[in-house]
Amino acid sequence: MDETTYIAVSEQYMPSLYRAAYSIVQNRHDAEDAVQQALLNAWKGREKARDGAERAWMMRIVINECYTILRKRQRSIPADQVPETPAQQADPALYEAISALPENLRTPFLLKYMEGMTEKEVAAALRLPLPSVKNRLFRARKKLQKELQEEVGV
Repeated sequence: MDETTYIAVSEQYMPSLYRAAYSIVQNRHDAEDAVQQALLNAWKGREKARDGAERAWMMRIVINECYTILRKRQRSIPADQVPETPAQQADPALYEAISALPENLRTPFLLKYMEGMTEKEVAAALRLPLPSVKNRLFRARKKLQKELQEEVGV
């Protein structure tokens, strides 16, 4: 990938990369750090990117960086420190239900439905087989449906 292509791709996917990072680390500053470090790592390894798969490739780098930040956070943040609270969402019940999903279900769900990635792109970004992604999306939808139905008392 040449410099011009890298700049265009990184600018195009920056908001999506940030939202994915935030969904994992649940903190604005850590999400920004993850995206910045991921873009630096992507720049250094831009020759490894395959044409047409840049989005999934960059998303994978961001996800890896988020996991690194989470590992560091586990070692360095005192237990009594309160995490940053997110901005008020349009539908708090939906936001809470999505946030309550286990990460292995939440991440594919957000990539597919919030970021508009195809199941194949999600599979590439998460380095999972396509059937596993489809299964996780199905399980996430079922859990959300159950939680939201309990919320409204249906």
